[in-house]
Amino acid sequence: MGLSNMNLKRMFTITKKEFIHIKRDKASLAIAIMMPIMMLILFGYAVTSDVKNVKLVVYDEDRTVESRNLIEKYANSNYFKLYNIVDSYDEIEKAIGADEAKVGLIIPYDFAKSIRRGETSQIQILVDGSDPGIARTAAAYSVMIANNYSLKVKEVVLNKMGQKLGTTAIEARTLVLYNPMLKSALFNVPGIIGLILQNITVILTAFAMVRERERGTIEQLIMTPVTSLELIIGKLIPYVIIGFMDFMLVLILGYLIFDVAVKGSLLLLILFGTIFLISALAMGMLVSTIAKTQLQAMQAAFALLLPSILLSGFIFPRESMPMIIYYIGNIFPITYFLEILRGIILKGIGIDLLYKNMLYLLVLTGIIVYITMHKFKKTLD
Repeated sequence: MGLSNMNLKRMFTITKKEFIHIKRDKASLAIAIMMPIMMLILFGYAVTSDVKNVKLVVYDEDRTVESRNLIEKYANSNYFKLYNIVDSYDEIEKAIGADEAKVGLIIPYDFAKSIRRGETSQIQILVDGSDPGIARTAAAYSVMIANNYSLKVKEVVLNKMGQKLGTTAIEARTLVLYNPMLKSALFNVPGIIGLILQNITVILTAFAMVRERERGTIEQLIMTPVTSLELIIGKLIPYVIIGFMDFMLVLILGYLIFDVAVKGSLLLLILFGTIFLISALAMGMLVSTIAKTQLQAMQAAFALLLPSILLSGFIFPRESMPMIIYYIGNIFPITYFLEILRGIILKGIGIDLLYKNMLYLLVLTGIIVYITMHKFKKTLD
């Protein structure tokens, strides 16, 4: 049956019935209202690539003013937190092995003497490599602090000799666009918006359809004059409204809590959000055609959502993935929606630069909707 045979009164009766179900179902209400807030706060603060306050343990064999100045450089930075000053190399290894510290700094006994002579003094930096992400960043920060201190010391020594520190042949200046302070929240919050819109919509929609089947009310609805199209649209309208409410709620909270403002067009963001919401609703319906119980619906939903989270670029950069995994990530609509979200919210770019992601999102949404409608109508029949 087409749109011309649709009875709006019957369709909105189904919608009203679904709202009553949601109101009575405390679990669905909690998912719809509390989960977006909880996910935003947890992911916004916990999921971060910023490496700060890395515990540092120091073995200072020199114990001079120069060595203490170097230790202060590390301790006063935002990157390291002085955990302890020990008396042997073995104690450093023990502290790192026990996970009491991530980085060890060893200053040799002739550190100050070498500096005063204008010679190169080598310090040793031990880094816990069990967490490669922290290890790479901590090692880079350690070298950077040591190099900066070395330049200051060299300048002081040359000044005493009546000389000036020469200029380098090449001077590289970095300008970071869109996120000058390199805050993880500015990168994560747009991704969290897409994640919330997908996860909550898929879970609620899948549960709603399976709940009707478990209670036997879906058969009663089929026996009424309500058409399959009226039933589908009528049941989905409440979740469209909930999806939009969650979408706007997270946008507002993202601005109030993490200071993440929409730099681009809000209307364009809502348009793309609507397209993605349709794809998420379709995925939820698709899960409901496979699952026979709410437990199966939960398992199927997580089996669908987990790969989409891992392969979409929300947590891990897709460019670093093996080629086959990279291409598997292309089948999830959220992969393109995340690019759109970050493009509009962070960069303020428009449709002229986002049209490829828009086309991919539209095509995938169309495919998912077609498969879902076909399978769902077959299930009803």
